[in-house]
Amino acid sequence: MNIRPLYDRVVVRRKEEEETSAGGIVLPGSAKEKPNQGEIVAVGDGKVLDSGEQRALTVKVGDTVVFGQYAGSNTIEVDGEELILMSESEIFAVVE
Repeated sequence: MNIRPLYDRVVVRRKEEEETSAGGIVLPGSAKEKPNQGEIVAVGDGKVLDSGEQRALTVKVGDTVVFGQYAGSNTIEVDGEELILMSESEIFAVVE
């Protein structure tokens, strides 16, 4: 991966979209909801506090995270793969 986010930002690879609904109905591409989980592929150095100190991020590469439906409105393409660039504060939880 040749991308390094700055400060408190992370790069997330969104999980694959569901092909079928819970009831077994096959969904066309336009009806699919984008999943709100993904894997972190890159993290920044940390958030710069008002005091000038840098606080390390609480998430790390490889973590599976849950985020809001509209989080990470910045999508980028790296090596032919669509990734999401978001702030650490947009992440709700880490799946363990």
